Amino acid sequence: MKKIKQYEKWFYGIAVVILLGLFYSSSMTYKQQTSVPFLERYLQNKPFEHSLSQIGFNYGGKYQSVANDGYFKFVEFFIRKGAHFSIYLVLGVFLALALITYFRRNYFLMIFIPWMTTTGLAAFDEFHQGLTGGRTPLVEDVILDSAGAFTGIVILVICLYLFSFKNKKYDSNL
Repeated sequence: MKKIKQYEKWFYGIAVVILLGLFYSSSMTYKQQTSVPFLERYLQNKPFEHSLSQIGFNYGGKYQSVANDGYFKFVEFFIRKGAHFSIYLVLGVFLALALITYFRRNYFLMIFIPWMTTTGLAAFDEFHQGLTGGRTPLVEDVILDSAGAFTGIVILVICLYLFSFKNKKYDSNL
Protein backbone atom coordinates (compact mmCIF):
# COMPACT_ATOMS: atom_id res chain seq x y z
CA MET A 1 0.00 0.00 0.00
CA LYS A 2 2.95 2.32 0.67
CA LYS A 3 4.20 1.93 -2.91
CA ILE A 4 0.77 2.83 -4.25
CA LYS A 5 0.62 5.89 -1.99
CA GLN A 6 3.84 7.33 -3.45
CA TYR A 7 2.34 7.23 -6.96
CA GLU A 8 -1.08 8.57 -5.94
CA LYS A 9 -0.54 11.96 -7.63
CA TRP A 10 0.43 10.21 -10.85
CA PHE A 11 -2.74 8.13 -10.75
CA TYR A 12 -4.85 11.26 -10.30
CA GLY A 13 -2.91 12.94 -13.11
CA ILE A 14 -3.47 10.06 -15.52
CA ALA A 15 -7.18 10.00 -14.64
CA VAL A 16 -7.40 13.74 -15.35
CA VAL A 17 -5.61 13.33 -18.70
CA ILE A 18 -8.08 10.57 -19.65
CA LEU A 19 -10.99 12.80 -18.64
CA LEU A 20 -9.62 15.69 -20.71
CA GLY A 21 -9.31 13.34 -23.69
CA LEU A 22 -12.89 12.17 -23.21
CA PHE A 23 -14.12 15.76 -22.91
CA TYR A 24 -12.32 16.68 -26.12
CA SER A 25 -13.67 13.60 -27.90
CA SER A 26 -17.22 14.38 -26.74
CA SER A 27 -16.86 17.87 -28.20
CA MET A 28 -16.29 16.46 -31.69
CA THR A 29 -19.10 15.78 -34.12
CA TYR A 30 -19.55 12.32 -35.55
CA LYS A 31 -18.18 13.55 -38.90
CA GLN A 32 -15.01 14.77 -37.22
CA GLN A 33 -14.25 11.46 -35.58
CA THR A 34 -15.67 8.80 -37.89
CA SER A 35 -13.27 6.05 -38.85
CA VAL A 36 -15.33 4.83 -41.82
CA PRO A 37 -12.95 6.35 -44.46
CA PHE A 38 -10.00 4.66 -42.72
CA LEU A 39 -11.86 1.33 -42.61
CA GLU A 40 -12.86 1.63 -46.27
CA ARG A 41 -9.23 2.16 -47.22
CA TYR A 42 -7.69 -0.61 -45.09
CA LEU A 43 -10.46 -3.21 -45.00
CA GLN A 44 -11.31 -3.23 -48.70
CA ASN A 45 -11.62 -7.02 -48.71
CA LYS A 46 -14.22 -6.78 -45.91
CA PRO A 47 -12.80 -9.51 -43.67
CA PHE A 48 -15.35 -11.52 -41.67
CA GLU A 49 -18.21 -9.93 -43.63
CA HIS A 50 -20.12 -13.20 -43.84
CA SER A 51 -19.80 -13.82 -40.09
CA LEU A 52 -20.67 -10.23 -39.20
CA SER A 53 -23.72 -10.29 -41.44
CA GLN A 54 -25.15 -13.02 -39.18
CA ILE A 55 -25.12 -10.64 -36.19
CA GLY A 56 -27.86 -8.18 -35.36
CA PHE A 57 -29.14 -6.61 -32.15
CA ASN A 58 -30.86 -3.55 -30.69
CA TYR A 59 -28.68 -0.83 -29.24
CA GLY A 60 -29.79 2.68 -28.47
CA GLY A 61 -33.23 2.14 -29.96
CA LYS A 62 -31.80 1.11 -33.33
CA TYR A 63 -31.31 -2.33 -34.85
CA GLN A 64 -27.58 -2.72 -35.53
CA SER A 65 -26.60 -5.03 -38.38
CA VAL A 66 -24.56 -5.14 -41.57
CA ALA A 67 -27.81 -5.13 -43.56
CA ASN A 68 -29.01 -1.91 -41.87
CA ASP A 69 -25.75 -0.01 -41.46
CA GLY A 70 -23.40 -1.43 -44.05
CA TYR A 71 -20.20 -3.33 -43.33
CA PHE A 72 -17.94 -0.37 -42.48
CA LYS A 73 -20.37 1.41 -40.16
CA PHE A 74 -21.10 -1.87 -38.40
CA VAL A 75 -17.39 -2.52 -37.84
CA GLU A 76 -16.97 1.08 -36.69
CA PHE A 77 -19.83 0.54 -34.21
CA PHE A 78 -17.88 -2.31 -32.56
CA ILE A 79 -14.68 -0.26 -32.52
CA ARG A 80 -16.45 2.69 -30.89
CA LYS A 81 -18.18 0.54 -28.27
CA GLY A 82 -14.93 -1.31 -27.58
CA ALA A 83 -13.29 2.08 -27.07
CA HIS A 84 -16.06 3.07 -24.62
CA PHE A 85 -15.52 -0.09 -22.57
CA SER A 86 -11.70 0.07 -22.69
CA ILE A 87 -11.27 3.75 -21.90
CA TYR A 88 -13.56 3.55 -18.90
CA LEU A 89 -11.85 0.32 -17.79
CA VAL A 90 -8.53 2.20 -17.70
CA LEU A 91 -10.13 5.28 -16.10
CA GLY A 92 -11.71 3.09 -13.42
CA VAL A 93 -8.37 1.44 -12.66
CA PHE A 94 -6.55 4.75 -12.27
CA LEU A 95 -9.31 6.27 -10.15
CA ALA A 96 -9.27 3.17 -7.95
CA LEU A 97 -5.50 3.35 -7.62
CA ALA A 98 -5.72 7.05 -6.73
CA LEU A 99 -8.41 6.44 -4.09
CA ILE A 100 -7.32 3.05 -2.78
CA THR A 101 -5.26 4.32 0.15
CA TYR A 102 -8.38 5.90 1.65
CA PHE A 103 -10.14 2.56 1.98
CA ARG A 104 -7.33 0.30 3.23
CA ARG A 105 -8.84 -3.19 3.53
CA ASN A 106 -12.47 -2.37 2.83
CA TYR A 107 -12.71 -4.11 -0.54
CA PHE A 108 -16.34 -3.13 -1.00
CA LEU A 109 -15.50 0.59 -0.84
CA MET A 110 -12.37 0.05 -2.97
CA ILE A 111 -14.69 -1.12 -5.71
CA PHE A 112 -17.88 0.85 -5.08
CA ILE A 113 -16.57 4.44 -4.74
CA PRO A 114 -14.34 4.51 -7.87
CA TRP A 115 -17.02 2.61 -9.83
CA MET A 116 -19.78 5.05 -8.94
CA THR A 117 -17.45 8.00 -9.56
CA THR A 118 -16.58 6.65 -12.99
CA THR A 119 -20.25 5.94 -13.75
CA GLY A 120 -21.12 9.53 -12.82
CA LEU A 121 -18.33 10.80 -15.07
CA ALA A 122 -19.68 8.60 -17.89
CA ALA A 123 -23.15 10.09 -17.44
CA PHE A 124 -21.72 13.60 -17.48
CA ASP A 125 -19.72 12.74 -20.63
CA GLU A 126 -22.87 11.53 -22.39
CA PHE A 127 -24.68 14.71 -21.33
CA HIS A 128 -21.82 16.77 -22.73
CA GLN A 129 -21.92 14.71 -25.93
CA GLY A 130 -25.63 15.56 -26.23
CA LEU A 131 -24.70 19.24 -26.42
CA THR A 132 -22.57 18.51 -29.49
CA GLY A 133 -24.21 18.61 -32.90
CA GLY A 134 -24.69 15.32 -34.68
CA ARG A 135 -24.15 13.23 -31.54
CA THR A 136 -26.69 11.30 -29.51
CA PRO A 137 -26.26 10.63 -25.79
CA LEU A 138 -27.22 7.06 -24.90
CA VAL A 139 -28.01 5.46 -21.56
CA GLU A 140 -26.64 2.26 -23.07
CA ASP A 141 -23.24 3.93 -23.45
CA VAL A 142 -23.25 4.90 -19.76
CA ILE A 143 -24.04 1.28 -18.88
CA LEU A 144 -21.23 0.06 -21.16
CA ASP A 145 -18.80 2.59 -19.66
CA SER A 146 -19.85 1.58 -16.15
CA ALA A 147 -19.33 -2.09 -16.99
CA GLY A 148 -15.85 -1.32 -18.29
CA ALA A 149 -14.96 0.60 -15.14
CA PHE A 150 -16.37 -2.13 -12.89
CA THR A 151 -14.41 -4.82 -14.76
CA GLY A 152 -11.14 -2.92 -14.48
CA ILE A 153 -11.63 -2.07 -10.80
CA VAL A 154 -12.55 -5.63 -9.84
CA ILE A 155 -9.54 -7.04 -11.71
CA LEU A 156 -7.31 -4.49 -9.96
CA VAL A 157 -8.69 -5.29 -6.49
CA ILE A 158 -8.32 -9.04 -7.11
CA CYS A 159 -4.71 -8.53 -8.24
CA LEU A 160 -3.93 -6.34 -5.21
CA TYR A 161 -5.54 -8.88 -2.89
CA LEU A 162 -3.58 -11.76 -4.42
CA PHE A 163 -0.37 -9.72 -4.32
CA SER A 164 -0.85 -8.81 -0.64
CA PHE A 165 -1.77 -12.43 0.18
CA LYS A 166 1.38 -13.66 -1.57
CA ASN A 167 3.53 -11.13 0.32
CA LYS A 168 2.00 -12.14 3.67
CA LYS A 169 2.64 -15.81 2.88
CA TYR A 170 6.25 -15.01 1.90
CA ASP A 171 6.79 -12.94 5.06
CA SER A 172 5.48 -15.75 7.30
CA ASN A 173 7.99 -18.19 5.77
CA LEU A 174 10.94 -16.04 6.84
